[in-house]
Amino acid sequence: MSNPPLIDVHHHALPVVYTAALAQHGVTEAIPGQEFPAWSPELSLRFMDAHNIQKAYLSVTAPGFAGLTGREAIQLAHDVNAWLATLSSESTGRFGAFAMIPLDSPDTAYAAAVTAIEDMQLDGVGLYTSTAGQYLGSSDLDPLWEYLEAQQIPVFIHPVVGSGEVPSFGLPASILEFPIETARAVASFLFSGRLDRFSNLKLIFTHAGGALPILLHRLSLRCSVDPALAARPPIDLMASIGRLYFDLAMSAAPGNLEALRSLISADQLLFGSDFPLQDEFYAGENADVVYSMDLARNTTANAHAVFARHPVSLSAAAPCRGE
Repeated sequence: MSNPPLIDVHHHALPVVYTAALAQHGVTEAIPGQEFPAWSPELSLRFMDAHNIQKAYLSVTAPGFAGLTGREAIQLAHDVNAWLATLSSESTGRFGAFAMIPLDSPDTAYAAAVTAIEDMQLDGVGLYTSTAGQYLGSSDLDPLWEYLEAQQIPVFIHPVVGSGEVPSFGLPASILEFPIETARAVASFLFSGRLDRFSNLKLIFTHAGGALPILLHRLSLRCSVDPALAARPPIDLMASIGRLYFDLAMSAAPGNLEALRSLISADQLLFGSDFPLQDEFYAGENADVVYSMDLARNTTANAHAVFARHPVSLSAAAPCRGE
């Protein structure tokens, strides 16, 4: 039986409206030491066609708002979201998009989400693991979570370099810091109680959960290390993790996927390429591994479920692999 085409939930857009705004503030790198790569919708479509990808949901990569706050952050998000909405509507179903959402204040975040979802008709929201040291488990964001849960809006959560100095050992942040930052973000949801309070959120974490699979057992030992933690409400870690989705970007190795699969079901996996931050060879390798491990049908079916609010158009379908 032929495998279905893939749906890519981790695919980055780098519109000029975004890169130019950051350049005005001296930011020309996605992460320290890595310049923004060349990108256009045409480059994405060429990559998608070469790797049997039916549709890509675009998001803006790190560094996100890069320190922009207040009116500048609000304007940047609005301009980027309007650009994404236009591209999506003109792409005959090949592109969807996650909106940029500034998190300066609860009111700002809520208003930006409503505008992006209801007025611009974007498919979901894209958030970063932390903003100025505040992680997503903060109670300040409860109005945003209430709206996103009620409307069943997919939330794509991408790592950024956290606040403060962290040792890099000469490595790009995406190699070492991003997996750790993703684990921090999941822990923030778990131990703030937000994941229990908003149990029907559609949360997508990147890179096969980053460092989370290897840390989950250690998290379960927290009370043995600090008995005072036993006074907190109990958390069923496995049940909580079972409510999350994980994309497989930068995880094209059977060992990585097996570690994640030991914790979750195939119903929680989504395909992600990380193009163009990962070049065509390595981003395409992710697709090859998903096919070789017979996970393509799962990831595509899961994407249809995640984006049920705006169903994936069959008219955009690429031919099945091998046809």
